[in-house]
Amino acid sequence: MMRIDIATLFVEMCETVCGESIIGRARRGGYLDIRCHQIRRYTTDKHSRVDDTPYGGGMGMLMQADPIYRCYEAVTRGLEKKPYVIYLSPQGQVFNQKKAVELSRMDHLFLICGHYEGVDQRLLDEIVDEEISIGDYVLTGGELGALVVMDAVARLCGNVLADEVCFTDESHFSGLLEYPQYTKPSVWHGREVPEVLVSGHHKKIQEWQHRKALENTWRKRPDLLEAYPLSDQDRLFLSELEKQN
Repeated sequence: MMRIDIATLFVEMCETVCGESIIGRARRGGYLDIRCHQIRRYTTDKHSRVDDTPYGGGMGMLMQADPIYRCYEAVTRGLEKKPYVIYLSPQGQVFNQKKAVELSRMDHLFLICGHYEGVDQRLLDEIVDEEISIGDYVLTGGELGALVVMDAVARLCGNVLADEVCFTDESHFSGLLEYPQYTKPSVWHGREVPEVLVSGHHKKIQEWQHRKALENTWRKRPDLLEAYPLSDQDRLFLSELEKQN
């Protein structure tokens, strides 16, 4: 069972997300072990402060190393193996589906949510294995980033989704964006569901889905095709698309 610990200043915010929908059900069902820890509990400051002014000057406050480290120590005390520690940071590697799959194969993640102007570098040097960003922009804190990573990773773990195909068919997992999907009614506002999807011919449906995934990727994220192993048929199909457009 995957265990994910989140060190945060906003436990209620994290608990709300972790307790809802698919992740919440998997957590209650014993398929995920997600724990949120209040960093302020581990400070020795009588006013529960966890930040201070940075050496060398500059705007804002910086989170101190010691409260976070004490939290980490408490969480990992007695464990046989160190968790993989991630600091959510705009300076980190940009998160993607490949990284989510990689992290889902680990037994235990420890996510650190920074705030203010960040975290004392010594803490990062001491325990952090990797810095991860969810995009090239800056947020007010690391909680949203940690929850995005948690959700993307957790849904890949065993028994969280009903079937593996629930995520292997989705955008980015195979390297392509997902094909268009339709549900009832078969005609809506004069628009009909593609005939092949109601034909019952599974091979033709799969071929249609693959072509549409290629087309979606070509139109919306052509950069992804650079890394995708295109077959000769794929290249021919894309060449015809280019001619038509």
